[in-house]
This record gives sequence, C-alpha cells and structure tokens, in this order.
Amino acid sequence: MLSKLQEIDMKYIFHPCSQMKDYEKLPPIVIKKAEGMYLEDENGKKYLDCVSSWWVNLFGHCNKRINKAIKEQIDKVEHVIFVNFSHEAAIELVQELVKVVPKGIEKFLFADNGSSSIEMALKLSFQYHQQTGNPKKRKFISLKNAYHGETVGALGVGDIDIFTDTYRALIKEGLKAEGPDCYRCPYGKNFDCCDAQCFEKMEKLILENHEDIAAVIIEPMVQGAAGMKMYSPKYIQKLRELTKKYDIHLIADEIAMGFGRTGKMFAMEHSGVSPDIMCTSKGLTAGYYPMAIVGITQKIYDAFYADYLEGKSFLHSHSYSGNPIGCRIALEVLKIFKEENILDMINKKGEYLNKRAKEIFKDKEYVGEYRQIGMIGAIELVQNREKEDFSASERVGYEIYKIALQKGALLRPLGNTIYFMPPYIITEEEIDKMLTICRDSIEEYISKR
Repeated sequence: MLSKLQEIDMKYIFHPCSQMKDYEKLPPIVIKKAEGMYLEDENGKKYLDCVSSWWVNLFGHCNKRINKAIKEQIDKVEHVIFVNFSHEAAIELVQELVKVVPKGIEKFLFADNGSSSIEMALKLSFQYHQQTGNPKKRKFISLKNAYHGETVGALGVGDIDIFTDTYRALIKEGLKAEGPDCYRCPYGKNFDCCDAQCFEKMEKLILENHEDIAAVIIEPMVQGAAGMKMYSPKYIQKLRELTKKYDIHLIADEIAMGFGRTGKMFAMEHSGVSPDIMCTSKGLTAGYYPMAIVGITQKIYDAFYADYLEGKSFLHSHSYSGNPIGCRIALEVLKIFKEENILDMINKKGEYLNKRAKEIFKDKEYVGEYRQIGMIGAIELVQNREKEDFSASERVGYEIYKIALQKGALLRPLGNTIYFMPPYIITEEEIDKMLTICRDSIEEYISKR
C-alpha cells in the first residue's frame, strides 16, 4: 500500500538514473528528516547512509556548523548576478581554496553541477588552443570505462555504455585509451609492485594523435562509476610527463574524489603532479547545494585575457554561478577540514574500515577483491575464484541493494561492485554495522539465487 506522498511522487516525478517500472515493486522511500549518518522515512524507519547520498555528504546530514553558516548567509544576500558583481563569500572562498588545490591552479570559474564543470573544462581547453596557434588541437582522450557526467559534451569523454549508447548519434566522440584494470591486470602485476605498464596503451594513442589532441581527461586514482577501479599514481605521473611534452592539457575530474575521499585533499596529490584544469563538485558543498568550481592555471587564463573586440572571452555562464549560499557552504567545508583535522580522521577511520572489511569478508568466495583508498572501499563480486562475473541480467547489485534497505542500510552498488563511501563522521561501531549488513545482504541474495 502506497502512502499519500508516494502516490503523488509516482504520479508526477521521473526519478534520475532509474527505470520507473522498478518503482512499482520498490516505491520511492520518502525521507522526512535526516541527522548524522541516518536518513529517516515517513514511517520512522532509519537507514544508515553508506554512500553519502550519491557521494556528496561529507560531515553528516543536517550538520550544525553548515546549517548555521547558511542561516547567516541568507540574512545577508541570497543571490546576485556574477557578471561584474561579486560578494564576500566567493572572495573568501577562493582565498582559502587556492591554499589547498594542487600547485599551479590559480584561477577559478563557477558552475552549478559536475557535468557543467566538465563541459567548461573541455571548452576552455579547446578555445585555449584555438587562441594560441594550435587550431588542429580539437580532440580529447579519456579512459575506457570513464564517467565524466551526462550532458552531451561530457558523454563524449565518457565510456559507460548504459549512459552513452542511446545518445551516440548526438555525441562528439573522443578517443578512448585502454585504462588500468588492476584486478584483472594483463601484465600479471599487483597494485604494490605496479609500474603502470598499462600506460603503454595511452602512450601509443597520444604519440599517434598528439597534433590533434587538446586535452586528456581522467578521474585520478579511482574510476568511480566503472566500479571504483583504483590504479597506481605512477600512471598519472607518466601521463603528466607526456602531456607536457606535447602541449596537451591534463584535466583532473576531482568531482567525486576531491575533498578528502582518497585520504588526501585531492586525489591528484597521490601522484605529486598537478593538472592544468581541475573540476570539483559533490563534496565541495557537502551535499547542501548544487555547485561546482573549475580551477585553471595562470597560463590558460592569460590566453583569454585581451581587449573585448578580439573575441577571446570565455562565454560560458550559469544563472547561479557563484551563488553566495553555495560559496558560504563551501567556505565552511574548508574551515571544517582545517579546524577539525578531517584528513587525519579520514585516514584513521580508513585504516579501521580496511582492517574490519578484510576480517569480515575473509575467505568469502564471492569476493573477488576488496580494494580501498582513503574512505572508499569496494568489493568486486564474482561467482568463483576464476573471477567469473555475474551476468548483468541478474542485476546482482540491485538485488543486494533491496535486501540491504530492508536491513536498514543504503548501499548503492555499481553493477557487480558494492562500495562504501560514508560520511566522514561515521563511527567504528557504524562501520561494523555497515559491513555486517553488507555481508548479510550478499549472503542472503546468494542463498536464494
């Protein structure tokens, strides 16, 4: 029996990333309130948020510090056009942001979501080369299995079929390089002794096409939607060296992995090198407000700095660019990182998560691999020790997701990969609860399969 709110939802709302027919068997769960690690539905049932509500929530739901910052900002200014106008929150934000981004990122553009920031990054790179004497540089390279958003330009550098296949006729397809697959490494290496031999595929593609390539875009360290595939920082180091040699921009998509997720403020820091363009969103505003920021080097900025009539302006705008409320939230996020030693917290809790996950899932035949970096853990589910995948038609992850909901946990698997990306405030007891529910849900599914 549907509640009144569920009936209205089902009548009018087309939910994202969903087959709405599925909702006939699993209606939308209406959340009435949330606090800390928990979501509470209209019937009073609580769910442990193990995925930070699509990877955005850093410090728990209804965080008191962020709530206070929003209330104070609303009483000052809620929004102002960002063309020829500015405001304190944006100015203070970039002053703090430049202190923590990778070296060389010095200028910032504002957008309102991750996909939009990717569009901006691609356009910036393209226009830069057109304005600096490299008109042939019009193409982009990305990794196979990449995900960079779902707007049309972003789909061109993405490679997840479920998102791209329907729109092939619309997409300006970029070049795709075979990327790292450490679990099924064709070179017979493991992560600890990896020298990124797989980079040879990317190297070949760049060497053959470098005159036409404007930029290479990557998700540093972790390919998220591909199934939390983690790879060596040596790959990024080699890529940075080659892109510099051939005047190719390196775009770091830090939308999901930035703001501490990998144990460092930004995932690029693991490699010790800096990108030319960096996109951030999600954790930037801790799940409170849709905002994204694109960071660029001074060199790129200078290519757009000219008299207006030269036509070198970057004409890409969003009505909500630089929104004061979003900026104030992001500024508070940075203050929390600094004042509450969040990176130390992430790494300590990450060690506990890693230890307990390996204990709880030890010798489980359905676990092909448990991998982790920072506060991201992932279980690659397989049928047997020969690494045989479950069939996509079984929808294994979705079925486990439904069982976990009954047990009071929000797990949102990626295909046959179940991952943990909880808010950083999670306690050791809650980590144990999360892992136990996950194990029990998997085993319940397998026992009925």
